[in-house]
Amino acid sequence: MNITKTNIDALNAVVTVEVAKNDYADNVEKVLQNYRKNANIPGFRKGAVPLSLVKKQYGKAVLAEEVNKLIQDGLNKFLTEEKLDILGNPLPKFNNELDWNAEDFSFEFELGLAPEFDVILDNKSDLTYYKIVADEKMLNDQVARIQKQFGKMIAKAEVAEGDDIRGTFVNEEKGINKPAQITLDIFENKEVAKSFVGKKAGDIVAIPTKGLFNDDHKLMDYMGVGHDDVHGLDITVDFKIEEVTTSEPAELNQELFDKLFGAGVVSSVEEVKAKIKEDAEKQFAQQADQKFFNDATEMLINNHQVELPAEFLKRWIQTVGETPLTAEQAEIEYNKSENGLRYQLIESKIITGNNLQITFEDLKAYAGDVIRKQMAQFGQLDPSQEDVDNIVARVMSNQEEVRRLSEQVMSEKMLNLFKEKFNANTKEVSYDEFIKVMYGEI
Repeated sequence: MNITKTNIDALNAVVTVEVAKNDYADNVEKVLQNYRKNANIPGFRKGAVPLSLVKKQYGKAVLAEEVNKLIQDGLNKFLTEEKLDILGNPLPKFNNELDWNAEDFSFEFELGLAPEFDVILDNKSDLTYYKIVADEKMLNDQVARIQKQFGKMIAKAEVAEGDDIRGTFVNEEKGINKPAQITLDIFENKEVAKSFVGKKAGDIVAIPTKGLFNDDHKLMDYMGVGHDDVHGLDITVDFKIEEVTTSEPAELNQELFDKLFGAGVVSSVEEVKAKIKEDAEKQFAQQADQKFFNDATEMLINNHQVELPAEFLKRWIQTVGETPLTAEQAEIEYNKSENGLRYQLIESKIITGNNLQITFEDLKAYAGDVIRKQMAQFGQLDPSQEDVDNIVARVMSNQEEVRRLSEQVMSEKMLNLFKEKFNANTKEVSYDEFIKVMYGEI
């Protein structure tokens, strides 16, 4: 078997695989002999079927199968030995004139080649790292929420702002009859919210559904409306008030402090705020890291115009799934994934160029940290090392979990590299300001 490569351009090549009779003849003969031993053909005893009859009935199919095996094995070996960095998989160039009665065969495969390029990581960037701080307003709001959460529920005669209202949404025509517990701040339509004020248990409030919430999908949650009906739904729904309650804020005392953080951990409102601030800013840091990572990724894609063998990849996308795609469908899928493909190539260069390797110890340590955080959420603040190690061992025995952890560890290594290489400007913002930045409002 002879395999050669012809470059079409820097991103495309054709591999020609030439198969001669002596490459496949012995294998075909061996398979046909096994067929002969086991063939059940009327008029012949098992094992006594003439080989010529077996060849006539099965010869072409066996030949095609054995030649295909040779091609696949040979092609894979060639790509490995030549160290070809390809995108997708080789695509066969179909030959309608292929003659299976011939002794020698020639097959061609198209290759999409990964482009040659260098990744530049330097400190000349316009990136911003947002340090999110928990401001005084956030801390006061959180303390108020804690007081409400641990407060005492009191029945009320009339609805006022901030009250909890239990009742039922009803519309017979649409089959709506959904119990709900609401507060007035859920409504985007402020006129609806005002119409509840002063109402009592037993009263019915007529509510227009159009523009009621900031997202029509909330109609599914609160009223049980089907997904196909929620968009632009314009009907009137009655809300029958059944109970009005409010929360008498819990007193900010040592009993509450101990309940929140453990005995003696904090002893004043200022210490409570400091603890809330510490915990909140740890969570905010994860969000800030993710935005910085996304911004760095986008910058790398924009700064490295990596050319791809687009037409080859579109043809490959047509064939790679369980169901073949049309050219139009493949074009759409390619456009969706183009930047992702570019970043995969850039990422691979960064990993290789900076020796970002993942060791088994890296995975174990990362899994242990994740498990400790999860256990802390359920009140296990000081688990034994043995308990953690046992859980880590179970996690590491699951290949899918190991794959997922490996991706997370590599992302963390990439993030740390970006922080080191890119001289980002640090900007302190409140959480509300950060959200506006995230959604492009400032």
